[in-house]
Amino acid sequence: MRIKSRYLSFALLLFFLYYQNLSHLTQAQPTTTGYPCSTSQAIYPCQTYVLFRALAPDFLDLASIGDLFSVSRPMIAKPSNVSNTTNPLQPDEFLFAPINCGCNLVNSTFGNISYAALNYTIRSGDTFWKVSTQDYQNLTTFYSVEVVNPTLVPTNLVIGVNAVFPIFCKCPNSTQRQNRINYLISYVFRPADNFSSLASRFGSTTQSIIDVNGNNIRPFDTVFIPVSRLPQFSQPNVSTPPPPPPPAVVSSKDDRKGAVIGLGIGLGICGLLLILVLGLWLQRDSLMKKKLLAKRKDVEKQQFDRGEKALLKDAEVSLLAEVSDYLDKYKVFGIEELREATDDFDDSLVIQGSVYKGSINGEVYAIKKMNWNAYEQLKILQKVNHGNLVKLEGFCIDPEEANCYLVYEYVENGSLHSWLHGNKNDKLNWKTRLRIAIDVANGLQYIHEHTRPQVVHKDIKSSNILLDSSMRAKIANFGLAKSGCNAITMHIVGTQGYIAPEYLTDGMVSTKMDVFSFGVVLHELISGKEAIDEEGKVLWAKVDRILEGTDDNKVRKLKEWMDYYLLKESISMESVMNVMTVAIACVSKDPLKRPSMVDIVYALCKSDDVFSDVSQEGSSPRSIVTAR
Repeated sequence: MRIKSRYLSFALLLFFLYYQNLSHLTQAQPTTTGYPCSTSQAIYPCQTYVLFRALAPDFLDLASIGDLFSVSRPMIAKPSNVSNTTNPLQPDEFLFAPINCGCNLVNSTFGNISYAALNYTIRSGDTFWKVSTQDYQNLTTFYSVEVVNPTLVPTNLVIGVNAVFPIFCKCPNSTQRQNRINYLISYVFRPADNFSSLASRFGSTTQSIIDVNGNNIRPFDTVFIPVSRLPQFSQPNVSTPPPPPPPAVVSSKDDRKGAVIGLGIGLGICGLLLILVLGLWLQRDSLMKKKLLAKRKDVEKQQFDRGEKALLKDAEVSLLAEVSDYLDKYKVFGIEELREATDDFDDSLVIQGSVYKGSINGEVYAIKKMNWNAYEQLKILQKVNHGNLVKLEGFCIDPEEANCYLVYEYVENGSLHSWLHGNKNDKLNWKTRLRIAIDVANGLQYIHEHTRPQVVHKDIKSSNILLDSSMRAKIANFGLAKSGCNAITMHIVGTQGYIAPEYLTDGMVSTKMDVFSFGVVLHELISGKEAIDEEGKVLWAKVDRILEGTDDNKVRKLKEWMDYYLLKESISMESVMNVMTVAIACVSKDPLKRPSMVDIVYALCKSDDVFSDVSQEGSSPRSIVTAR
């Protein structure tokens, strides 16, 4: 009995230590609102990165992770050393997601907090705690989300409502910049981590990490790792358990020693049997409790499902009432009609992001899956009608999945981004690029000057400019558009490399932010370069001095900047110089110094190249240069 009592005590000690450790991990969750900041101590805003782990089941592809961080797949793939943007990811694979870090005033109590504001649409089953800890992997806290969203009730979140999730980040100060610290990577500290291992993994130093974060770091806190450049991870960091210890070799030199060993083994087996019996008894008790709990949950689930269906039906009726003014203008499609058109939203029919190609009654459409409430977007789209804007044909409401679908005209030749930066063998010649620039300028002039109130697109970029069969440009994706301007917002949304500085720092919404983004597109058309490079440096910041010096120096520097394919053709450098002048004026840091879209259209149309080879009806066969 003494032996059994001893083993029982040992088993109870193991259980005690296990629960003590579990309690410690639970209490280690961060509860801070965020990290205070000051624009006088660090350079805000800044481009930085967070380390995100690919996790099953929802985040094993770049598309879902890109949607979570409001960036494209290539913007994660390039810094993360991922060669194929469509292949599934390995669990626990390390990824770098780019974010715009700002010093944001929360309220008078908490002051300025350093974070990147990411827009997130609430779905069924979401809570602030679940999205913060599971989806965003503790890169923020539920308490911070509550503080940043004072108008939302955490216990009564409505499906389809937009919430801001503040992703913790920091920007380097001037001293760190001088020491070539370009990024402070946001990383969630794990129980097995230490500063030395992090320094080795990220190519930093232990002391520099301590200087930024201090010594009092708990598991699941966000730490900021100073680096001059992003490390290149070649494979997932998958931990493997240590090999089992080799079996003990029993010596049999004399019988007495063997008897002692045999007695020890026998006692050990008895102890294990006792633990097994105790475990079986506990398991039986646990199973009985689980069965009772499962029955109770089934009853609650049935009650909840009935209530949720009623809520969704009410929400459907409510949304139809909101968009009732547009029912005569747009066709209302059925969800089964869209499923049939897209082979049940098959991945092979994805055009980009959540946009699918579908055929209905022989007509090809672009079908965009989006959040529940399409009212704001429909309100804007119903009052715009221009040849350089992608036309909305209809919409669909799916109350069961809490989704809304917008059905657009299908634009055959894809995005400008794919022609400039994709793997196409054909490249656009200068006259086609100039025609595209004028088309986009005309579309923006229309929404800025001929709608009341004015419409600000807020997301002009090469991937939102589509080319039809005649290589004429149409502006797409009014998901972030705002009716009315000269307003201040705390919800900063947009795409890295295209966002105007005053919008990042002050949240100022005006037509001049579209002008800035259009200027970045002009730089892409001239240079063939992407709006942001692999090191996170923006394209528009590299062109300050190109048009300085003598005429010969200007031409030389411009040729060095231009797309290699444009230099293969005979083009007017005066025409390129004219467009470059417009592009630089558009990206002026002072919005008051940027031209209006009326002035831009006039300046671009002055070029002799506009109508010499590209007609109003479409591009000639010579509008594409074949790469050699």
